[in-house]
Amino acid sequence: MTTTLRPSGPLQQGADGARARHYDVCDNGRPVGTVFISTDDAFGATAGVLGPLGIDEAGRRRGRGTIAALAAEEVLRGWGCTRVRVEVPAGNDPARRLAAALGYTERSRNMIKSLGPDSAPLPAGLGSRAMSEEEFAAWERDAVRTYARDWTDRGVPPEQARLKSESDHAALLPDGLATEGTGFRVLVDGGVVVGHVWVALRELSPGRPAGYVFDVEVREEHRGRGHGRALMLLAEDVTREWGADRLGLHVFASNTPALRLYESLGYTTTRYNMAKPL
Repeated sequence: MTTTLRPSGPLQQGADGARARHYDVCDNGRPVGTVFISTDDAFGATAGVLGPLGIDEAGRRRGRGTIAALAAEEVLRGWGCTRVRVEVPAGNDPARRLAAALGYTERSRNMIKSLGPDSAPLPAGLGSRAMSEEEFAAWERDAVRTYARDWTDRGVPPEQARLKSESDHAALLPDGLATEGTGFRVLVDGGVVVGHVWVALRELSPGRPAGYVFDVEVREEHRGRGHGRALMLLAEDVTREWGADRLGLHVFASNTPALRLYESLGYTTTRYNMAKPL
């Protein structure tokens, strides 16, 4: 048995070195599956994405998926990629095991929660209000740098992390605090601002809007007092005000306290994001 990749479509090339291509997975020249690979728009042309990889039912459990994934990584190396990531839907345990066997480690996960109609009151002594323009300006000055550092702390090369942070903030906040479908709330304890949350209205599945938490933070000197939970309750209220009944988020796998908080609030994992150096 000889398993190889054969291009099934033209090489798509874009600005700044972006590339993408569809391939057939072939066994002795006969197609037995497909795979799509690309560079990563979020991290730049030196980061790769191993996209959907499928082997026909009759050809499974013979190592073809493993060989196809390794061949795809070789193509990405030829494109100049230094890292590759893969998205694995929750519940697809075979794909997750294959990725782990190939050296991919969980970098982060996406989670979601279905919201009931009733809001939960904030603990006594806590209040909230909209973030002011002055507070937003101060937050924005640090946000791009801080988000990029979150990625470099988890092994992403600095240039890829910078591109990811800059492109995300530019796309998500084109009009700053006035961006449509965006809410910034601050949590106040005894007149003192102790944290903030940024939630936006998104379409996580076709025709069904949902809230999405892009940033939540409790100021360091106020941590350990349940303020993170209160901020997430604020995000739920903002989402309900928009008429949506689900709230999603992204969390780094190494952030154990945040993972435990979200699980305790009823969030479930929808996707594992795994990566490896090339």
